[in-house]
Amino acid sequence: MSARIALALIWLARLLPLRALALVGDALGLVLYRLGRHRRRVALANLALCFPQRPPHERERIARRHFMALARSVLERGILWWSSAAAVRRLVRIEGEEHWRAVAHRPIIVLAPHFVGCEMGGIRLHLDHVMVTMYSKQPNAVLDAMLLHGRTRFNDGHAYSRQDGVRPIVKALRSGLPLFYLPDMDLGARDAVFVPFFGVPAATVTALSRLAAISGAAVLPCVTRQLPGGAGYVARLYPAWVDYPGTDLAADARRMNAFIEARVREMPEQYYWVHKRFKTRPPGATKRFYEG
Repeated sequence: MSARIALALIWLARLLPLRALALVGDALGLVLYRLGRHRRRVALANLALCFPQRPPHERERIARRHFMALARSVLERGILWWSSAAAVRRLVRIEGEEHWRAVAHRPIIVLAPHFVGCEMGGIRLHLDHVMVTMYSKQPNAVLDAMLLHGRTRFNDGHAYSRQDGVRPIVKALRSGLPLFYLPDMDLGARDAVFVPFFGVPAATVTALSRLAAISGAAVLPCVTRQLPGGAGYVARLYPAWVDYPGTDLAADARRMNAFIEARVREMPEQYYWVHKRFKTRPPGATKRFYEG
């Protein structure tokens, strides 16, 4: 299916009531779980690494529910990309806004882990604040343009690709613009340290603590939860981290991973398991987790 046809279907799907849209998303997710052998294998490998104490049938259940939640979130992005600001506000509710106000006098980095609803939380925050965000350029030009449009359509938002480097991000932070930042992906060994994620050494970028140190920004975690039955999403803001960044990049990275771990345990089906989080291995490691 071409990107244009897929986007046209997402555009049409957004016209459905939220409950019906959720049911369609769940059904689509089950189909993709059956047909998407490669990503299913990645998700199951990740779950086996992170939850070795759980029996295989339980990890399979989490993986199926993850595909359902992910497919639903993709369909619901049509609301983010084409519907009104009022529709986006109905779709996503914010909790913990007092934590934002407590550090509003400083630059702010919103730490947004890769849960299926993170895009919803980011665009919802853009409705209330002029913000900047980073994104990875997509190989498909149509999809890349759509993602960029979605992240910048409200409140004069700004988006910079990772290929642009950190200089424009630092400049924006120093000018007082908040940054919506998703730092929990395996981007290779460069500018990363190997620290545990669910007990497994994971290549973890250190940009969060470095950006906070350079700009003097407060780090404000935000986790967006997908609600059942088409009830939308809740973007929860947590208190800004105290004594962050520290003097040790590895300790800062461990702190971030530990926070994300705790949130994953609260809703394991909603973390982004189809990403190869443990692809990059520490020096000397021979075992590969996603082969075969």
